[in-house]
Amino acid sequence: MEGSTAHNNVAKGGLRAVMYDLLARSMAEAGIAEAFREPLIDRGDGVLVLIQPVDEVPKTVFLSHLIPTLSALLVEHTLDYPEMRLRMRAVLHAGEVHCDPQGWFGETLDVAFRLLDAPQVKQALKKSADPLTVVVSDNIYFSIVRHGYEGIDQHDFQPSVQVRVAGQYHRGWLRLPAAVPRQPTSGDFRRRLPLIRLRPPSSAVG
Repeated sequence: MEGSTAHNNVAKGGLRAVMYDLLARSMAEAGIAEAFREPLIDRGDGVLVLIQPVDEVPKTVFLSHLIPTLSALLVEHTLDYPEMRLRMRAVLHAGEVHCDPQGWFGETLDVAFRLLDAPQVKQALKKSADPLTVVVSDNIYFSIVRHGYEGIDQHDFQPSVQVRVAGQYHRGWLRLPAAVPRQPTSGDFRRRLPLIRLRPPSSAVG
């Protein structure tokens, strides 16, 4: 969440509740059932979501459905509750992760967190009219974005981020749509939301 440290504890609690609610609604719209993911992992002003590699949840669904739905819900929330404006950064990465009694760990997570916290990503959110700024890893860009699957425009992504983890450089691609659409009214959003329910074929990507 953007600027979470500027809020007092009561306000943070309210924004956290909204964040979890909108994320749950977005995953439901995208068809990501609890059976296909690990329990959500709280990170204070954010959430770590680990999705299992199953055919029912192709990687395309995150960029073609979950992200647009979450962005639209954030817009609607701001329209309804301007005093509780919520803006977020998100990162999408794929790879191996490990778990011990203390929790999840691994280089894949290190790369994801570094990309998410990169100064370029924070600045992109500050400058954007969109309440959701997204960065994807090289892995996601070359396996998903560049192939032009339905609902994903590769021209919206620019290689704007570079981080170093374990002596290796990792590139991130910022989602920067060429044109920011007109901010909808609540009525506009409620008429369009059912259109987001469409899902790509599960065979698109394993």
